[in-house]
Amino acid sequence: MRRPFLLLATRAEDAAADDEYAAFLRFTGLGESQLRRVRLEAAPMPEFDLDDYAGVLVGGSPFTSSDPDERKSAVQRRVEAELSALLDRVVPADTPFFGACYGIGTLGVHQGGVVDRTYGEPVSCVPVTLTPEGRADPVLAGMPEVFDALVGHKEACRVLPPSAVLLASSPGCPVQMFRVGRNVYATQFHPELDVAGVVTRARVYQHAGYFPPVELEELVRRISTAVVTEPGRMLATFVDRYR
Repeated sequence: MRRPFLLLATRAEDAAADDEYAAFLRFTGLGESQLRRVRLEAAPMPEFDLDDYAGVLVGGSPFTSSDPDERKSAVQRRVEAELSALLDRVVPADTPFFGACYGIGTLGVHQGGVVDRTYGEPVSCVPVTLTPEGRADPVLAGMPEVFDALVGHKEACRVLPPSAVLLASSPGCPVQMFRVGRNVYATQFHPELDVAGVVTRARVYQHAGYFPPVELEELVRRISTAVVTEPGRMLATFVDRYR
């Protein structure tokens, strides 16, 4: 029997959390028995053996890694400590790992990069360009050199970690994707999101500081015209490579 993948989630809102899980299932092509979800915001990370899983996925989050500790909740501080301890195991073992949005902040901080609010991007669709290293990366096989992706983040990786290889960039955010070792990946954009998904997130997080709440309906009208077809393919490729 093939080993399942593990999805570590941190969204407290059920609508956003369940939509995220459904999106990862859809884009990876995995069934629920093949993608175990652990909601870290609800309870401490359970003990598990990395060898029991084909790979680890980390979804997005309302948490902001670069906020001062005194502004973080006790739950956020616990989650960050648990993810850092997990990465202490993942990175040396080069365990297959894919972190989306919150994952790049978590991995970037862990690996000595600088994550701050310099390159935050509003909820929008942006063109992402692969670097030469990205064009040669097996997880990005078959991807066009430039593709549209959905973003919406308050912080981003301003200085690439010394251990990382830059795989993709965009005009407003120089670090859109990187790899550490051979198997540890992170993106700033959301490969698990389609237009319907980002509309759901925008409604759930209307008052979370990503945009002025009164602009919600205009944002929904604007984002609904986006055509995003490519980013989800890399999740399917990642799973196919490591399952």
